[in-house]
Amino acid sequence: MNQDWLALLLSFIYVFTMIGIAEGLRKWRCYSVDFTRKFIHIAVGMWAYGMVSLFERKEFAIIPSLTFIGINALSLWQGAFKAMETGEKGQLGTIYFPLSFSVITWLLWEQPHLLVASLMPMTWGDALAAIVGQRIGRRWFSIGKSRRSLEGSLTMFLSGWMATLIPLILLPSSQMALLGAIGIAAMTAFVAAVVEAFSPRGMDNLTVPAISALVLVLL
Repeated sequence: MNQDWLALLLSFIYVFTMIGIAEGLRKWRCYSVDFTRKFIHIAVGMWAYGMVSLFERKEFAIIPSLTFIGINALSLWQGAFKAMETGEKGQLGTIYFPLSFSVITWLLWEQPHLLVASLMPMTWGDALAAIVGQRIGRRWFSIGKSRRSLEGSLTMFLSGWMATLIPLILLPSSQMALLGAIGIAAMTAFVAAVVEAFSPRGMDNLTVPAISALVLVLL
C-alpha cells in the first residue's frame, strides 16, 4: 500500500478511536462533555506529530482535517458526537479547529517543526486553560464579551510554552539552538495567550493557531 494511503487510513482510525474513547467516557463513566471535548481536542491536535511523520505529500495530509470540517458540521447540526459538542447554538469551535489545521498544514508543510509548533498553543494551552479556569479560577477579567481567569491565562501561557518548545527542539526539520527555541516558544505562547483572552468563544480555534503560526514564521 502506498505510504500516503496507509497514513490516510491510520489518520481516520486514530481520530475515530479517540472520539469513541471520549464517547465511552461520557456514556459509561459519566465524564462531563467539557472533559471529553478537551480530550478529543488534545488528541486530535497531537496527531500533527503523526501527520508530519507518516505522510509524504500535503495533498493527502490535509484530507483528514478537511473531511472533519464536514463531519463536525454535521455533528453540530445533528448531535452525532455528543462527546465533543457544547450544545450551545452558534458555537463553531469544532469546525474552526480542523479548518485551522488544514490551512496551517498546507502553508507550513515544508517546515514540519513550525507546522506542529503552530498547533500546540491551541492544542494544549487552550484545553488546559479552560480546565484550570473552571476549577480553580479566582481572578476573573472581561474583554468585550470574553470572560477569562488570570489562572487560566497563565496556564495557557505555561502549557503553550512547553508544548511549542518540544517540536522546535525535537523534530528533525528544526535547526534551532536550545536557547533560541526557548525564547521563540515563550514569545509564541505569550502572544497566543493574549489573543485567546481577546477572542470570543470558539473563535480562538481560528485566531490562536493563526497568530501562533505568524509569530513562529516571523521569528
